[in-house]
Amino acid sequence: MTAVDLGMPALHAARAEAALPADRPSVPGLVDRFGRTATDLRVSLTDRCNLRCTYCMPAEGLPTLPRDAVMSRAEIARLVGVATSELGVRQVRFTGGEPLLRADLVDIVADVAALPVRPEISLTTNAVGLAHRARALKDAGLDRVNVSLDTLDPDTYALMARRPFLEQTLAGIDAAAREFDVVKVNAVLVRGVNLDHASALLEWCLERGFELRFIEQMPLDADHTWDRSSMVTAAQVRAQLGDRFDLSPDRAPRDGAPAERYVVRRAGSGDVLGRVGIIASVTEPFCADCRRTRLTAEGAVRDCLFAHTETDLLGPLRAGADDATLADLWRTAMWGKHAGHGMARPDFVQPERTMSAIGG
Repeated sequence: MTAVDLGMPALHAARAEAALPADRPSVPGLVDRFGRTATDLRVSLTDRCNLRCTYCMPAEGLPTLPRDAVMSRAEIARLVGVATSELGVRQVRFTGGEPLLRADLVDIVADVAALPVRPEISLTTNAVGLAHRARALKDAGLDRVNVSLDTLDPDTYALMARRPFLEQTLAGIDAAAREFDVVKVNAVLVRGVNLDHASALLEWCLERGFELRFIEQMPLDADHTWDRSSMVTAAQVRAQLGDRFDLSPDRAPRDGAPAERYVVRRAGSGDVLGRVGIIASVTEPFCADCRRTRLTAEGAVRDCLFAHTETDLLGPLRAGADDATLADLWRTAMWGKHAGHGMARPDFVQPERTMSAIGG
C-alpha cells in the first residue's frame, strides 16, 4: 500500500517515501516516515460525557473507564512535560469525553501552564458548566476555548444531544467570551436535522466575533452507523451558506490547521463579516500536513484519530520509566504513522474506539 493510496498528494508522498530511511532516525521531534512533525498534542482527560450526541454516543452511554485506568493530574503533567521539553510540542488541547467533568481540571491547566516549556493551552468542551469555571480556568493559564454547538434551536439541541442543556451551553459560551480573546465554535451538521440551521448559526457567531468551524461527520460514532453517502460534505456546507453569504478562501497560510478558512461577506456585498472554517476530514483530507499527536485518557499514544493501534505510556510511567524512555516510546509510535487515514479506500475499517473514547 503506497502513500498515494492512503490519500497523500503524489509529489509529497514520492518525496517522503524516497527521502527517508526505513528505520526511525534519532531526532528530537515527533517525526514520521513522510516528513511530518507533530507539534500539536490533544489530551483526553476523560471518556465520560454529560451529553449523548447522536453522532458520537449511544443513548444509553458507554461503559466508563475504571478510575485507576485514567491518568492522574500528576501523570498528565509529566507526559505533557515530556512532550514539550523533549519532543517539540508547542500546543496542547484538553478534550474528552467532556473535560469539564474532571474536578481537577483547573489544577491540570495550572500544572501545564507552569511547565518549563509552556505550551499554548486550549480546551474543547460542550460548555455545560463552563459558566462557573471560565474565570478560574483563565486565571490558571488557559489560553482559548473551543465550544461544541450544533444548533441554536432548543428542540433540535435536545434531539441531537439527547439532553435539554442548550441554556447551560449558551451561558458557558457567554462566560468564555468575557474571559478569553479567542472563542471558537464547532458544529456538526446532520442531514434532515440541522443542515438548514447552518446560516443562522454562522450569523450568530459572526455577530459575537466567534469563529465557527463546521466539521464533517466522521466514522467515529459508537453505533457504527456512519454512512459516507448520507453525511453532509464540505461542498454541501459551502452551498448551504451560499444562500446568505459569499465565501472566498482565506489567503493566510493554513499552517497545519485542520480547518480550511474562508472570508465571509454578506451575499452581494463587499463588506467582510468575519471568517468561517470547514474541517473536511472525509472529503478533503489534510493528512499530508497533519501535525497532531494524541494521548487517550489511559495515557496511550494514538498517531491518528483512525488508528487501530496505540502505544501505552502510562504503564511504563507507573513502572518507573524516565523521561528519555517515555520520549523514545512516543517517537517510535509516531514514526509508524500512516500517510493518510484511507477513508476513500474500499477496505477502510472504522476504529473500534469512538470519538468520546479517543479524544477529539
